[in-house]
Amino acid sequence: MEHILIIDKDTSTTALERDYLEISSYEVTIEESGVSGFQRALQDDINLVITELDLEDLDGFDLCRELRSRRDIPILIVSHRQNEIDKVRGLGVGADDYVTKPFPPNELVARVKANLSQYKRLTSRRDPENDCIVRDQVCIDRTARRVSAGEEEIPFTMKEFDLLDFLASHPNRVYSKEELFREVWGMHSIGDVATVTVHIKKIRQKLEKYAGASGLIETVWGAGYRFQMDDAARARSL
Repeated sequence: MEHILIIDKDTSTTALERDYLEISSYEVTIEESGVSGFQRALQDDINLVITELDLEDLDGFDLCRELRSRRDIPILIVSHRQNEIDKVRGLGVGADDYVTKPFPPNELVARVKANLSQYKRLTSRRDPENDCIVRDQVCIDRTARRVSAGEEEIPFTMKEFDLLDFLASHPNRVYSKEELFREVWGMHSIGDVATVTVHIKKIRQKLEKYAGASGLIETVWGAGYRFQMDDAARARSL
């Protein structure tokens, strides 16, 4: 169960927040003091922090700044301050989201879910156990069999992924359509190698649409195709 910490002296608001979060299967701890809240937020069992800016013993902006320097977890500001400058400043010192009071409780739950999901996606990409190839904005996660551009996943069919994965795993090497058909579709596959051309076209269209990447797979006329990767990009993928 994911553990949410709320730092706020407004007991009526925090009680409502706790009720809705617990209904959504989150464990919730409430701290009214900024100092005690900050110390509690440093504990490993806290997965996300919700904090007010106006705290009696600690400035909320300072809390966010110091917490961000020490822990990599989502931080949400929930405050009655509706000034745009406060929102910009809050996000600038390390908060991931900003919700103004009053608010529908379901909105807070939705924001918590969204921020936790985004955090999981980001940390899973940083997982050293995942074998990933990164080129420009495109991340090919070979472990999860997933291709993404930034935060958005690019939908690939099984064979489209297999073909892109094979080319990206052998960068800067030219493969003929016959070789790709044999390697991706199998030694004993029977069919028209023109399917390779069709799949290459679809892969290029998706990379262009989602990532603006139009030159990753190069056509070498009379020879075949190759996945382009410079030395710097190759180093990032290791």
